[in-house]
Amino acid sequence: MITLYHSPQTRSSSIVWLLEELQVPYETKQVSFRKADGTGERDPSNPHPHGKVPALTDGSETVFESGAIALYLTDKYRTVKLGPGPNDAKRGEYLSWLFYRPGVMEPAFMERRFNIPHVHGAMGWAKTEEVEEVVNAHLAKNKYFLGDEFSALDIMVGGGLYYMMLFKMTPETGVLKEYAARITERSAFKRSMER
Repeated sequence: MITLYHSPQTRSSSIVWLLEELQVPYETKQVSFRKADGTGERDPSNPHPHGKVPALTDGSETVFESGAIALYLTDKYRTVKLGPGPNDAKRGEYLSWLFYRPGVMEPAFMERRFNIPHVHGAMGWAKTEEVEEVVNAHLAKNKYFLGDEFSALDIMVGGGLYYMMLFKMTPETGVLKEYAARITERSAFKRSMER
């Protein structure tokens, strides 16, 4: 049985949505963690090495970090195809976008939120405005991140964009607004929000 170590209104909500889309049995274990304001305690039952969420156990396997969990789940549970397999076309594009969220998109938006000046060449991500241009241009030409096919990217990257728009961390363009409406109309998204 899959156990997701989770806390509502955090990045682990994307994994709840992914599990709902995959239609695999799972349970959630709500854990506490240290919050940005310094409150909270690390939950000793959480297998994440830093006490953060998400973390996941699946039998004897333990996986932590959103991108790693998404890749693990979409490779292992293929009844509902939510990502290209290792030998499929678009695998490289899938992997690139999957790791774009934690490696480029989130740091860029955090840079803006905390008013940190961008240092080209020293920081491993792009400036916030450049990230916004790339994402908007890509979605202006595609229904979903992989073209016409909904995938885990639309949960992991698209879901991140949706929340960043809700919290006013990125401008709500027409392209992003239409895209967010498409992905949040899915029944699995609605079920994940009810949980």
